[in-house]
Amino acid sequence: MNSDLTSLIEKYNKPGPRYTSYPPATFFAGNYSVDEFYQQLNASNKQKPENISLYFHVPFCPQLCYFCGCNTDKMRKMDVVDRYFKAMSRELELISGKLDKTRKISQIHWGGGTPNSVSLKFIREIMDQVSANFNFTEQPEIAMECNPAYLSFKQVDTLAELGFNRLSIGIQDFSNRVLLSINRKPSLININELTSYISGKNIKINFDFVYGLPLQTPQSFAKSIEKAVALNPDRIVTFSYAHVPWVKTAQKELEKFQLPSASEKLEMFIKAQEIIEKAGYCAIGMDHFAKPTDDLYIAFKNQKLHRNFMGYCSENTTGQVYAFGSTAITQLEGSYWQNIKDTDTYIESTLSGKPAQEKGYILNFENVVCREIIEEIMCNQYVSLISIANKYQISVDELFRISGFKTDLLETFIADNLLIYNNYEIKIINNGRYVLRNIAMLFDPLLSKKEGVYSKTI
Repeated sequence: MNSDLTSLIEKYNKPGPRYTSYPPATFFAGNYSVDEFYQQLNASNKQKPENISLYFHVPFCPQLCYFCGCNTDKMRKMDVVDRYFKAMSRELELISGKLDKTRKISQIHWGGGTPNSVSLKFIREIMDQVSANFNFTEQPEIAMECNPAYLSFKQVDTLAELGFNRLSIGIQDFSNRVLLSINRKPSLININELTSYISGKNIKINFDFVYGLPLQTPQSFAKSIEKAVALNPDRIVTFSYAHVPWVKTAQKELEKFQLPSASEKLEMFIKAQEIIEKAGYCAIGMDHFAKPTDDLYIAFKNQKLHRNFMGYCSENTTGQVYAFGSTAITQLEGSYWQNIKDTDTYIESTLSGKPAQEKGYILNFENVVCREIIEEIMCNQYVSLISIANKYQISVDELFRISGFKTDLLETFIADNLLIYNNYEIKIINNGRYVLRNIAMLFDPLLSKKEGVYSKTI
């Protein structure tokens, strides 16, 4: 194992925000009115980006995985599922009525939960409603998170027919022993056959893995990653398992098994990335990998990569996010809004014609400036502080005041050969991509407020 990288990770691995949004969701509050929500929807029509991204959350899972930290719900009776999708359709009707129809959809993402575990007739009805109410860009990305345990050839056919052009397959691990320990079923279809069939439908494939699960070893996880690269998916993602049983009580079940030690988990992390990069994939951030011809990597090389709650996106696909379903987060240029978490309450509220948002956050000018700096660091590993100051018509000194940034905070990163700082430009180099969250934290004045408990940065 690379001893220098191990030492680096041990040095910088401390709690911090993930920065999928800024400010983080821990700052969202429930003291906003319906009128304020509608005002922000109307304002979004005149803000950038002009494109529209839609997110649909399906919370249901036929079998709850013990490791999962997502907002999920045990699969309910068909009448509840039916009412849930009717509620989501009603919410879509309410929100779409507030949006400028000259704006185009560049991205649709279905997440969960397990979206492919429900009858695809529900997905079809929502997609038909979207098509009837909106126009699309020439090459929108239409994606779904899928559990391979429920993914059939017939489902793939239907998804292709509905316009889906990317599937994120939640592999987690190829070992059946590991899957059994986390209460997760293996793939319904031989993964080689499934991958080939999906590709034959001109649908791009992401493979998602989790390291740090029970019964995993550095050697066994390396075998899973070697199998993954041999299947040649378009993108590979390696997520770190966060064991927080005081938050997700189901995770206590995993303590019946042997969880990897911190050093073993670190070895999995490093070895997996070595295998993936050796196979020709290029790193995007810490845990995403894409082929050199992938839109995401091209956007990264051109310093035009973006990110939202749905993940990384290129300049062509990025849009303000309008989200539907329980717990879903709408991510506008000027505000964030999270829907009601409880499934039944969400259904009742939305079917009665009320907006589904439970809490939100309206950004001020200082938030917007800090967000842009942090997003540039997290996505493009480069930021020109002069350019951002000029964009917002402020001095660099004012930018420093707003963000709380001081140049001497960079000294340890420079000494460790992780970034270059020159003429108010920060360029992340070498192993600096492993500490992006640490660097971004230097521009986050809200950290002193200590809202919430964060995972470690690496």
